[in-house]
Amino acid sequence: MPSKKFKIGLIQMSMTPDPEKNLLHATEMVRDAAGAGAKIVCLPELFLTQYFCQREDAALFDLAEPIPGPTSARLSELAQQLGIVLVASLFEMRAHGVYHNTTAIFEADGSLCGLYRKMHIPDDPLYYEKYYFAPGDLGFCAFDTGVGRVGTLVCWDQWYPEGARLTALQGADVLLYPTAIGWHREEKAEFGAAQHDAWRTIQRAHAIANGVYVAAVNRVGFEMGDILGYPASGPGLEFWGGSFVCDPFGRVIAEGSQEDEQIVAGEIDARLIEETRRNWPFLRDRRVDAYSAITQRWID
Repeated sequence: MPSKKFKIGLIQMSMTPDPEKNLLHATEMVRDAAGAGAKIVCLPELFLTQYFCQREDAALFDLAEPIPGPTSARLSELAQQLGIVLVASLFEMRAHGVYHNTTAIFEADGSLCGLYRKMHIPDDPLYYEKYYFAPGDLGFCAFDTGVGRVGTLVCWDQWYPEGARLTALQGADVLLYPTAIGWHREEKAEFGAAQHDAWRTIQRAHAIANGVYVAAVNRVGFEMGDILGYPASGPGLEFWGGSFVCDPFGRVIAEGSQEDEQIVAGEIDARLIEETRRNWPFLRDRRVDAYSAITQRWID
């Protein structure tokens, strides 16, 4: 039976209008997580800036950069210095006019282990991501690292059981979800508790249904999408933090506050994955011969 264990660290942080300050602050927190024993460290979605997708502004495409590029080079160096696997969500410029919301996975030697391009792209009030990002074209991915096999999805992907299942079926020990999700302040009193509970519940369900660990890392703080040189105005979003790790039984083993920056750490134990799947053999009992209709938009 597998016995490998490792600790993951989730960097729950708030963002300033200055990308360089955000990168330096993220670096400090990553160092702290590594110092506390984390072997895989994951940053929130688009951590370099405040959440700019609150508006549609062509000037903001200037924030994107290629991978490899300046920021990925610094993250690669950081992973190598600390001897950790580092997972970072970036605004990727793939080509002129082609941009993705991309997660890069850096090995402990600094090499680029792989990329995941966000597959599900939202288009909701204050979440105008379809304006900025082309849908991912690399599929759902799991990556072998020197620590363990990890799958990375991003934010809106959290709501889709298909993405979690297809990633888990590739042998991921943990599904990592870099996230930027929060409340519209005018809706918080009426819907806020239910929205947060639904977000937490759907991801716990992914863990249970697939017998894997799930780790979601969110930002905290109120943002209007201010970025150095690109001031914004509007109602803004209150990001609800709540980063957490749950085990293959859906139990939350570590969870952050809804207001504070912090490192949320949890232990991944491959033995528990095996034990859980032996007792709840959902993957064994799947009727793979009967699911072809799942690829249809709607069954008429």
